[in-house]
Amino acid sequence: MGCCSVTQRGAHSGIDEVGPDEIELLEIDNSGIWNLGESRLQLSVRNGQTDPPSRYPSVRHLEQEMLLWGRSKEELQHRIYSQPIRAWEGQPAHTYGEIVYSSLVSLYNSYTQETNDHYLVLFSSHLLILSLDHSHRDFTYEGILPLSGLSFQATSLDSNAQHMFQISGPMVDSKVFICASAMELHKWMHHMEERRYKSTSQPLSPSHCALSYLLPCDESWKKEELKRYLLQAPIWQWEGSPIQHMGQPIFLSMVHIINTQRQGLHERLLVLFPQDVLLLSVDNKRLNIKYEGRLPRRSISAIENSAFPGRLEFELTGEFLEPLQVSCTCPEDYQNWILQLQQLEYNLQATSNHMAPPPMPKKQLNRKESQKPIIMALD
Repeated sequence: MGCCSVTQRGAHSGIDEVGPDEIELLEIDNSGIWNLGESRLQLSVRNGQTDPPSRYPSVRHLEQEMLLWGRSKEELQHRIYSQPIRAWEGQPAHTYGEIVYSSLVSLYNSYTQETNDHYLVLFSSHLLILSLDHSHRDFTYEGILPLSGLSFQATSLDSNAQHMFQISGPMVDSKVFICASAMELHKWMHHMEERRYKSTSQPLSPSHCALSYLLPCDESWKKEELKRYLLQAPIWQWEGSPIQHMGQPIFLSMVHIINTQRQGLHERLLVLFPQDVLLLSVDNKRLNIKYEGRLPRRSISAIENSAFPGRLEFELTGEFLEPLQVSCTCPEDYQNWILQLQQLEYNLQATSNHMAPPPMPKKQLNRKESQKPIIMALD
């Protein structure tokens, strides 16, 4: 807030007017541009008179202008908190904390070069993406991304100098958004970088991390919530295509793995996908997940350990894999892993054993037969 010197003008009007030459320090907004509406200040003298209406809209008034479907930004934010959103997944919106910033943007498709209206909502540590159904005046959930796993940069097209920024990360496909103005772009870049820095520099406590509540995943509802959590949360040192490209998780559980060629017992979160088995580790405070590798399901086999009856152990083997001894924590997890892994192996063997026979070779005609005319009988 700047300060100003005011010269007494007389009290006959009840209002002191201050000219630009008498302002020593002006307040400059975030854009670095001085609003012309601030060139004339009117300070009410406490003489019981009410303030005259301002010729220029205040910042608060601008924020309350109709933004979408006849609703202001504050009304839209209240709508997100209080009413269900179509196709929503995971924990309710209010659990992500206070909304830092939100606005109407366009999502640019680099393949079709088309744009679609979206509404972005920035929480303290997450970015919510909503598509718009204008016919029903409703939001549709598209995803929520943790800021700690994202990077942001302003961008532009070669043929179009629009106000655009791009978000990318190891766990998400790159997305390009178009803002309504340069000011809007500046605000998004400022808020996102600031929140991302704070979310990565300030360590979470277990009471603020959903992962600490879901582990150990010893109940069915925890397993289902953890499946959704993995598709949204950042995974450290991730390699390969985003986890969303692996499909929906089928089953998961905490296990202990022993490499038979190397000594050591390691706790791992084992996640079964349609085509892969994903190995993850979790830190001691149950705050962060780290990528440890993935195994193609077609190249591995699960062998029950019959040498130690009663033990919930099986062995993962493969042509290019050192044998891994997997120990489950409960009979239900053990039975699920054996069923899922051996079922796929059985299906692959059945498919190979019942392959269609090769086509019969065509009968070769000798030269004389091939030269004979073909007579077709007509009814």
